[in-house]
Amino acid sequence: MTESAHLQVSHRGWILFACMLAMFMAAIEVTIVATAMPTIIAELGGFSQFGWVFSVYLLTQAVSVPLYGRLADMWGRRKMFFIGTSLFLLGSVLCGFAHSMLWLILFRAFQGLGAGAIMPLSSTIVADIYSPRERASVQGWLSSVWGVAAIVGPLTGAWLVQHFSWSLIFWVNLPIGLISMAMLARFLPAHCADEKPQPLNVTGSLWLTICVSALLMALLQAEWLGYWLLAFLLLALFAGWQLKKHEQRADAPLFPLEIWRSRLIIAGNAGNLIIGAAMMGISAFLPTWIQGITGGTPLQAGSALAMMSIGWPLASTLSGRLMLRTSYRFTAQLGALLLVAGSALLLLLRAESPVWQAGATAFVIGTGMGMTSTTFLVSVQNHAHYDIRGICTASIMFSRMIGSAVGTALMGAVLNLNLAQRLPHAEDPVQQVMSAPTRDALSSERLHHMVQAIAASLHWVFVVALMIALLALGVAWMMPRQRPEQAE
Repeated sequence: MTESAHLQVSHRGWILFACMLAMFMAAIEVTIVATAMPTIIAELGGFSQFGWVFSVYLLTQAVSVPLYGRLADMWGRRKMFFIGTSLFLLGSVLCGFAHSMLWLILFRAFQGLGAGAIMPLSSTIVADIYSPRERASVQGWLSSVWGVAAIVGPLTGAWLVQHFSWSLIFWVNLPIGLISMAMLARFLPAHCADEKPQPLNVTGSLWLTICVSALLMALLQAEWLGYWLLAFLLLALFAGWQLKKHEQRADAPLFPLEIWRSRLIIAGNAGNLIIGAAMMGISAFLPTWIQGITGGTPLQAGSALAMMSIGWPLASTLSGRLMLRTSYRFTAQLGALLLVAGSALLLLLRAESPVWQAGATAFVIGTGMGMTSTTFLVSVQNHAHYDIRGICTASIMFSRMIGSAVGTALMGAVLNLNLAQRLPHAEDPVQQVMSAPTRDALSSERLHHMVQAIAASLHWVFVVALMIALLALGVAWMMPRQRPEQAE
C-alpha cells in the first residue's frame, strides 16, 4: 500500500459508528468515575488512596498505548482492538466487584491496560477505511464523542449512584463495548500488514514500560514521593537511554525509524505534547478559580469547563473543511492563535468576573485545541504508510497523555511555590476556600487575604499556560503548506 492508501470495505458507516461507540465508552469512563468517587469512598473508605484510582489508570493506559499501536501494525487492527477492549471490559466487571479501595486500584490498573487500545486503534481503523480527503471531515465526528461524553458522563454517574449501586458506573461499559466489538466483527475484515507477523520487541517494550512508569510516577505523585522523586526521574532517564540504544539496533523497533526521520510526524507529536500540557491549565485550575476565587458552585465550574468540550468538536469539524480549502499549516496556525488567545483571556479573570466569562474563555481554548489536534492527527495519518499508521496514531495520543502529566506537574509546582511564598503558614489554603463550611468559618479579612493570594498564584499558573500555548505557534510553522487530498 502507498502512504495514503485506504482499505476498500463495505458498510463504512457502521464501522465508523462502532469506533465512535468504543471511543465514547473510554471517554465517558473518566467523567463518570470522577462523579461517583465520593459515593465509592463513603462505602469503601480509603480517602487517602483515592487519587491512585485515577493515577494508576492513566499510568497503565499510557504505557500500553504505543504497544497496542505497534502490535496493530504487525498483527492486525481488529485482533488487537478485540484484545484491548476485552481486557477493558473484564477490568470494568472486576472494578464493580471491588470490596476495598486497594482492590479497586488494582482492577483500575487492569482496566487501564485495555483502555490503551481503544482510542488509538479506533482512530487508526477509521483512518484505514477513509481516504485522506475524507479523514479531515470524519475526525469531526470522532471529536464530537468527547463533547457528548463530557456532558453525559457526570449526569449519568450522578443518576446511577443516586438510584442504583455505584458498581453500575463500571458495568455500563459492558453493553457498549460488546455492541462495538460485535459490529466490528461483522463489518471490519481481518487484515494483517505482514504475511508473517513479527514477534513483539520484548526488550524494547520492557524499557519503554520502565521509562514511562517512572516518569509518570514522578510527575503525578511528586508531592507524595518527596526525595524519591529524583530517583524516579533518574530511572526514567536511564530507561529512556537504554530504549534509544536498543531501538537503534533492533530488527523490529517499537518506533520505526521513519517516525524520527519525518519532520511532519515529529511536529504532530510535539504539537500534541503541547496541547496536553496546555489543556491542564484550564481543566485542572479553572474550576479551582471559579469555586475558590469567585465562590461559585461545582455545577457552575463544571458548566464553564464543559464549554471547552463543546468548542473542541465544533472546531474539529471546521478544521476538516478548512484543511481542504487551505493547508495543514494555515489550519494549525489558526488553531494555535486561538489557543494563545484563550490562554491570554485567562489572565483577564478577576475575583468579580462572571462565570460566563470563564466559560467563554474555556470555549476559545477548546476551539484552539480542537483545530490544532485534528490538524496534527490527520496530517500524520495521511503521511504515514499503512504499515506504521497504527504506531504513528498511537504516538500522537501517547504524546498528549505525557503532555497532560507534564502540564499537571509543572503548573501544580508553580501554584504550590507561589502559595508557599504568599501564605507560608496556611495549611492547604485552596481547600479552605473551596470548602463551604471552612470558608464560612474564616473571618472576612482572613478570607479576603487568602483569596487574593490564591488568585495571584493562579495567575502565575495561567502565565505558564500561555507560555506553553505560544510554543504551539512554533510547531504550527513546521507543518507543510499542503492539503489532505494532495496526499492521495
